[in-house]
Amino acid sequence: MNLKEIKELIQFLKEEEITEFELERGDVKLRIRRGAAEVSQGGADRIIALHSAAVPVAQHPVAVSAGQGAGTAPPPPPAQAVPAPEDLHIVRSPIVGTYYESPSPGSPPFVKPGDSVEAGQVLCIVEAMKLMNEIEADVAGEIVKSLVKNGQPIEYGQELFAIRPKK
Repeated sequence: MNLKEIKELIQFLKEEEITEFELERGDVKLRIRRGAAEVSQGGADRIIALHSAAVPVAQHPVAVSAGQGAGTAPPPPPAQAVPAPEDLHIVRSPIVGTYYESPSPGSPPFVKPGDSVEAGQVLCIVEAMKLMNEIEADVAGEIVKSLVKNGQPIEYGQELFAIRPKK
């Protein structure tokens, strides 16, 4: 199962308000539980548990096909919640990894506070399992604040940017 498939699965589970999901195929076991952070590894089985805010439990059967491979990451520090005024849109990390503000060391950051961005514009990179994942703006507007530091480990659902949407 590749990173894109995992992202799509997480998005589907959020939309359907499913709080726990487990998939086992061969020696790969993927468990997604929304609530608190947990990552474990044991024997040949590799288990990833991704978590976000708790929501009411919904009972929905889910069928997902899995490819090959899943990895683990060390547990990240707790997310720093930033109170957001209602007029700000918060961009959250879709994955666990390391946050990078620029495409390479010494390069200028993709965006900084005060910059205008368009939907689909790259805001940062999150490195996960040696893969560089571009995180894009999901709304057009102005970057009000960057909520993480360059090189910082981040977790799934952690707040990355506050954007004031265009009206």
